[in-house]
Amino acid sequence: MSAGNRPQPMTARPGARLHGTAQVPGDKSVSHRALILGALAVGETRIDGLLEGQDVLDTAEAMRAFGATVHRDAPGRWRVHGVGVGGFAEPGRVIDCGNSGTGVRLIMGAMATTPIAATFTGDASLVKRPMARVTDPLSLFGAQTLGRTGGRLPMTVLGARDPVPVRYALPVPSAQVKSAVLLAGLNAPGRTVVIEREATRDHSERMLRGFGAEVTVEDGAEGRVIALTGQPELRPQQLSVPRDPSSGAFPVCAALIAEGSEVRVPGVGLNPTRAGLFDTLREMGADLTFENAREEGGEPVADLVARFSPDLKGVEVPPARAASMIDEYPVLAAVAACAEGRTVMRGVGELRVKESDRIDAMAEGLRACGVTVEEGPDWWIVHGRGAGGVPGGAQVASRLDHRIAMSFLVLGLAARAPITVDDAAPIVTSFPDFLPLMQGLGAVITPEQKAA
Repeated sequence: MSAGNRPQPMTARPGARLHGTAQVPGDKSVSHRALILGALAVGETRIDGLLEGQDVLDTAEAMRAFGATVHRDAPGRWRVHGVGVGGFAEPGRVIDCGNSGTGVRLIMGAMATTPIAATFTGDASLVKRPMARVTDPLSLFGAQTLGRTGGRLPMTVLGARDPVPVRYALPVPSAQVKSAVLLAGLNAPGRTVVIEREATRDHSERMLRGFGAEVTVEDGAEGRVIALTGQPELRPQQLSVPRDPSSGAFPVCAALIAEGSEVRVPGVGLNPTRAGLFDTLREMGADLTFENAREEGGEPVADLVARFSPDLKGVEVPPARAASMIDEYPVLAAVAACAEGRTVMRGVGELRVKESDRIDAMAEGLRACGVTVEEGPDWWIVHGRGAGGVPGGAQVASRLDHRIAMSFLVLGLAARAPITVDDAAPIVTSFPDFLPLMQGLGAVITPEQKAA
């Protein structure tokens, strides 16, 4: 939210051609994990390219509360002096994770096998999100939790005094739950095992190995089996955070639907467990190319070049792809509105328990903009109106959700009439430079002044 919890309306207007280079921020998922594992290492970890959105800053502050020393040396350059696995101190204040489901769930996992107590809270959106999906497996280690009805924040976690390793099959695909269990397993003796039927983003496994943990990944009859050997001494690292594909999605998608546009987005992370959106866009006929493929910080990256694509076609997105693009469905829906035919998205029930019910939020907003949408418990269908066919001219509700706000601002650049988002303040949680970056490309996106 904005200062004083005042909404910040913002309007995107069509007609501009986007051109230039979009230097999107560091990957949010990698940034959270870099701070947490740096705090659990013995010695000083140096991080370059850290995302400085509010979500990640809240995680940095939490690591300080647990006893780690965290310094910002320059924009994107941070140092974390860790306390070692099992070395977290009991915080003297409530841990406020703001808007970040990733932050709170991973931090709960990281402290759940240390015999300390911590109380967690968040903003108006986060306190509505379910935590039982994390606290249930953490209880298997011996941790105890006390929260609001329905397993919601504020919540106090009592870390296990004598933790035991666990074997846990994920009931739903969730990198957050998987990562929380693996982080808890760090301070439990023996091998902690997580089984996932569908592969989710694997940043935690990659980074844990980089810090010196013993992590194995095998495909078996049950699915993907990740095993971690507990009680390692994590070694400090020098990390380079790749640029966030979820943030890169917005200038990429804007260029695809805004007539005459061409935008380059350098250094975007293309981890196979995160690149589902770009595969889908190319299947729709997007003029999207990858250049200068390379590896940074253990993650594959490339420069993306996106050009206006007037002949986009609706597709059926494979449900198995959902985990690799779960955060990108809102902006995909904006692109789908500008394509010909139906775009069908199934197996996406997870969208209903994000910062908002993203299926309902996008469906409501798209309908207000003149786009037909069908929806069910874990599916939705956007009936595209073709290039230049979205009427627009509406005010839509962001519902305190940064991705909803940015997705409709992207759509407003290609609609026939401007689209206003009622509150763009939540954008700062993940993409603090969204507005100047988009304006620098030529987008006409302007804050609205509300009457006093």
